[in-house]
Amino acid sequence: MKALIKQSGYGVFAGLLMAVSSTAFAADLAAVKATVSKQFAALNRGLVIQDLKATPIENIYSANFGDGQQIYVTADGKHFFTGDMMEITGNKMVNITEAAKSGERAKALATIKPKDSIVFPATGAKKATVYVFTDVDCGYCMKLHSEMAGYNKLGIEVRYLAFPRAGINSESYRKIASAWCADDKQAALTKLKARQAIPENVCKDNPVAAQYELGQKLGVNGTPAIITTDGRMIPGYMPPADLAKDLGIL
Repeated sequence: MKALIKQSGYGVFAGLLMAVSSTAFAADLAAVKATVSKQFAALNRGLVIQDLKATPIENIYSANFGDGQQIYVTADGKHFFTGDMMEITGNKMVNITEAAKSGERAKALATIKPKDSIVFPATGAKKATVYVFTDVDCGYCMKLHSEMAGYNKLGIEVRYLAFPRAGINSESYRKIASAWCADDKQAALTKLKARQAIPENVCKDNPVAAQYELGQKLGVNGTPAIITTDGRMIPGYMPPADLAKDLGIL
């Protein structure tokens, strides 16, 4: 999809779009989705609209292809653009695009079973929880993990989700899957983050592939990717004290 956008010459439009109404539009979403889907299928059969929703701007809809890439499209499917939709309310500016993504991320992460993540709990009272999509061969992932005691001491529980950047069936995948399949998941992951080897053990039905796919759908394109329980994404490494301040607990 990104290649298509680049080829089309639309580029990325990031600007201020003032919403004139927050009421639901009369257009039938199913009909609009069918029309838009037909337009993109004619362009490329591989472009399948997974979801389409109305926006506060009449005749403009948000659509995605299930790969974390969101576009805005007209009801007839003939015009589209990418970027963030902003709303001005009084003297405040709200990023509508990010708010929608945050809600979707929060819902998706709420379905993750605790046993499918590798959890490093807070020391003492838990003040906040973050999900971290991680890779074992990522320098900043290693740095974040080396400061785990600092996050936990500040009351932050870290729930790791797997995101082997090299892809499924890569060496990175086999390493991180072996941690998820270990009897002591915490110890195994800690060894890998310290560049120590662990026995290869890629068990059946491990959640790594599913988490990698989920990360892509949620817009993760690098590691570490920190996501709060309300779905806000903080890309990249952040020191313990800075993260605690960002979360409002320090």
